[in-house]
Amino acid sequence: MVAENVRCLFSAFLFLASSLAIPADTVSKAFNGHLGAFVLIDCSSGETFRSDAARCAEKVAPCSTFKIWNSAIGLETGVISDPDELFWKWDGTKRWLETWNKDQTLRSAFAASCVPAYQSLARQIESARMQEWLDKIAYGNRDISAGLDVFWLPKPPERKTILISADQQALMLARLVGGKLPFSAKTLAALKSIMTLQTTTRGTLYGKTGTGGDEKGDYNLGWFVGYVESSGQTYTFACLLKGRGVAGKDARAATEMILTDRGLL
Repeated sequence: MVAENVRCLFSAFLFLASSLAIPADTVSKAFNGHLGAFVLIDCSSGETFRSDAARCAEKVAPCSTFKIWNSAIGLETGVISDPDELFWKWDGTKRWLETWNKDQTLRSAFAASCVPAYQSLARQIESARMQEWLDKIAYGNRDISAGLDVFWLPKPPERKTILISADQQALMLARLVGGKLPFSAKTLAALKSIMTLQTTTRGTLYGKTGTGGDEKGDYNLGWFVGYVESSGQTYTFACLLKGRGVAGKDARAATEMILTDRGLL
């Protein structure tokens, strides 16, 4: 009986140890010919899947995925009190995305990835408080020296940016949803609300895309970071794709394919 119990426990351990295993061909199909990195963390056990250790450790500009943290800091410092309050008045300048050419709430700005609205938010937070918060939560290399309203943006090439890896992105979110970062319950609830993207019969997806380009303005980098709640469990993820023409939407599509294949979405 003892031996049988040991065998059952060992079998259970093997199942849990491999529960995040993702077949290489699934990842390759999801990446669709692009160089990429994918990290998935089981927040209850800490078990982590990495598609490629070296690529998951590579640090690049966070692009618009930083809007998650810009939002959280804005809410926590009281610069914004509610995700549905008007916080940016359109200045009348016609920009290339029509969804940016209007007044914004935090919710609408997050959904539209409205850069000028978030640049305004960063300026309202101010440099000292922004640096204090990035140090407090240990975000990337914490370097905002490029400028308060541009440090997360990847161009032009001569400008430094804050840098973060897919590993760090997924771990930051695991700490966030696990309540291990100094944000209030009110901030976390507001952030969860604006990050909600879709719900299926298997799970709910939360996240933010980010897109980077070169000095010519051509897309060459795509992020999608966030988390999924499925069957009472929470998993955080970070997907980074690189290549000509790649954007955040491609990283999101890759992530959704992998999560669906795993039965989490």
